[in-house]
Amino acid sequence: MGDMIKIIMGKAREFPPVTVSSKTLPQFVPGSACSRCDVCCRFPEADSFLRPYFTSQEIIHAEAAGLSAEYFPDRFGAQITLIKHPKGEGYICPAFDSLSGQCTIYEARPLDCRLYPLALMWDEAHEEVVLGWDAKCPYMGESVPAAIAAYIAQVAGWLEEQPQIEIIAANPRLVGPFQEDVVIERSLPTLTTRLTQTPPALSSLHPLTPADVLRFARALESSGCLSPDALAAYAFPYHDVWTTLLPYRWMESDGTFFLFAQSPDGWFMPLPPLGPRPLTATVEKAFALMRQWNGSSAASRIENLMASQKSALRGQNLCWRQKEGDYLYHAEHLARLAGDRYKSQRALCNRVEREYRVIARPYRSDDQLGCLALLARWIEQKRAGFLDEAAALFLDDAMMAHRLVFAEHERIGLSGTVALQGSEVVGYTFGYWLTPQTWCVLIEVADRALPGLSQWLFRETCRAAVAQGATFINAMDDAGLPGLRAAKQHYHPLAVIENWIVTEGEA
Repeated sequence: MGDMIKIIMGKAREFPPVTVSSKTLPQFVPGSACSRCDVCCRFPEADSFLRPYFTSQEIIHAEAAGLSAEYFPDRFGAQITLIKHPKGEGYICPAFDSLSGQCTIYEARPLDCRLYPLALMWDEAHEEVVLGWDAKCPYMGESVPAAIAAYIAQVAGWLEEQPQIEIIAANPRLVGPFQEDVVIERSLPTLTTRLTQTPPALSSLHPLTPADVLRFARALESSGCLSPDALAAYAFPYHDVWTTLLPYRWMESDGTFFLFAQSPDGWFMPLPPLGPRPLTATVEKAFALMRQWNGSSAASRIENLMASQKSALRGQNLCWRQKEGDYLYHAEHLARLAGDRYKSQRALCNRVEREYRVIARPYRSDDQLGCLALLARWIEQKRAGFLDEAAALFLDDAMMAHRLVFAEHERIGLSGTVALQGSEVVGYTFGYWLTPQTWCVLIEVADRALPGLSQWLFRETCRAAVAQGATFINAMDDAGLPGLRAAKQHYHPLAVIENWIVTEGEA
């Protein structure tokens, strides 16, 4: 598998029993050849896609063999977390002993390693699962072609048997992306059919938890969709805070991250599929999955598509509906509030400083009770005014979401600020870096008994973001609430970022 060459010790013999089957894989490369290899189990990058993948059962076996659980980010199955090479550049598998050149869990190594120097991958068109041999393995260049062909035929036959097919179908990341330096020898039609025609069961989806922060970030990076004017939804905290309200589940398939949420009417996607593959193919797969799970329910949809993604899907049989967009501002303008157009906001901030003696500082864990007391007070203040049905529902959902923010803000990438009047919390706000240039304000609560406090707290947030390098502020959408819309427009946005929902149907 590319530059991740698995160490194989000892003389040519049959492999010990593989954890996924009672059968054995024949070993092709002798240990003498492996001992001459200086790239086995080594990687140039920490997130190399060639890191070995462990199924849930293989993780258990690896831990029993002495490997720490910290190297497995997902108990359901994961690529192993690499460590810095102790003597050289790059990274190594934590099971690899760089002094002896041996695998410390050799008898418990995963199928992904046992297959090497063969590579199980998709073809270049991503239509067929194939088996080939890695041309970078030094021994393969020394081997007799007929011997290689016979070995591959034996392994291909084993992989096409039902026990192996079911394991791979449950762990589709065992099938890697296309690699140009792998010499393809065999197609695997039975495995291809299983992976392309059978949607995963809902029970195979994984709950979204703070442990998925890095996985989500890698998917975002590979999708190439982040820019300073990206929607606020393209960040982990945006979704994690609402797991208190809706079940969120995810799956990965062919290097693509699919995020689903369950409404009372059925499953939908709060984001388009994230990954390097063309959106046309992954969106088609997403709708096929939702049709399987939802039947004829109208719930099947994908939310939070940006204008560029809408353009990429032009010509598909899809129906588009525009929703409220995110408000994007020049950070410096909101930090300074200079000029006549910010005159009223500036006057309110001056009043707060003159009359209330309020200070702002970073949120601490011991602020939680004070923030909860403020939130309860703020909800009552809002209910005492005029609220339409949508705003009332928003308040009903706020308490649980804010509790989660207080408890898990550090784990999910949120930073908080509190406003204090004496020792009393009178305001708080939390946000996150959407991109290195864009700070996103996720939540803000200010005591409505102190006129101008909301404007002051927002200005302080923007000042802190500018001090850390922000060029833009994303204040999210207005949720369709007229009062909130007027307040956001009053700050003169640079742009309102287009936001689209797509369903299947006539364009």
